[in-house]
Parts: sequence; C-alpha cells; structure tokens
Amino acid sequence: MENLFSHPESEPGSSRQDGDGLEPFIITVVVPTNVSHAFQGFTDHPHLWWPLELESVYGEGSHVEFEENLILETAEDGRTSVWGTIDDWQPPLSFHASWYPASTPLWSTEIRVVFRAVDGGTEVRLIHDGWEGAEDPAASRASYAEGWPRVLERYVRFMGGAVA
Repeated sequence: MENLFSHPESEPGSSRQDGDGLEPFIITVVVPTNVSHAFQGFTDHPHLWWPLELESVYGEGSHVEFEENLILETAEDGRTSVWGTIDDWQPPLSFHASWYPASTPLWSTEIRVVFRAVDGGTEVRLIHDGWEGAEDPAASRASYAEGWPRVLERYVRFMGGAVA
C-alpha cells in the first residue's frame, strides 16, 4: 500500500483503542464555481485531481472513480480496491459513505461531503467520523487529519481555486 492515509502499526500486545470521544475531523474549502459544478467535479472527475501518488492503494497510474454506489480505485493491471460504499446520494448537495480504503467494511469509518453556495463559489465541507469503526481509531483519525488537507488542496486547484 502506498499511503492512503496509512495507519501506523500498533505496538505488540496493545488492544484496540476506543473511538468514543474522538471528535469528527472536519475540513472546509471553497471552490470558485456553483454547487452543481463543484459536486460534479468532486464525484465525476476524481481521477483528474486525486493525488494518487500520495494517497492510494496502488499508487500513481491507478484510477479512482465513483461507480454506482462505490468509490473505487483501479490499478493499471486491472486490480480493484473498494474505498467506500455510498449509502446516501443527494446530488448536488451531499453524499455519505462508509469509508475503508485498503481495508474491509468491517473496519469502516464514515465520510459525508456537503456542498453549499457561499459568496465566491461553493463551500465543500468534508466530515470524517465514526472512528469507533476503525481498527485503531486514534491513529486513523490522526492519519486522515494529515491526508485530507492534501487531497482537498488538489481538488481546489482542479476546480480553479487558489490554495493558501
């Protein structure tokens, strides 16, 4: 596995940490376009902006897409990895998914991405929660807190926005 918010190895003999009490990770960006276009850029074209060289199962050269109710990565050799299962699809306003890249639904967390019109474009808010579903909740949250800003920075650039 390349990275995709990789999780540090637990110490031998350590038990699974309790995810209760871990706050949701929330990150908000603004893109200079309308809500419908922002949603479409996020869900129809992730293969054009997702930093697969940094955050993926198969690495650079793979392809990420929303396909039916799945978020899926496909390697150049045809192998696939399901990153998540979409269970609430409300275009162009939001979607919710169980999130388990490089893992299984047994160890899933939850993401919701919400698109809202604001002055200057569309606010895109990603809420990552459900840490109790992760194998190592605290490490997972810390890893995603590092990874999501890199991912959304690429999305903002793809949508024509300025990155701080």
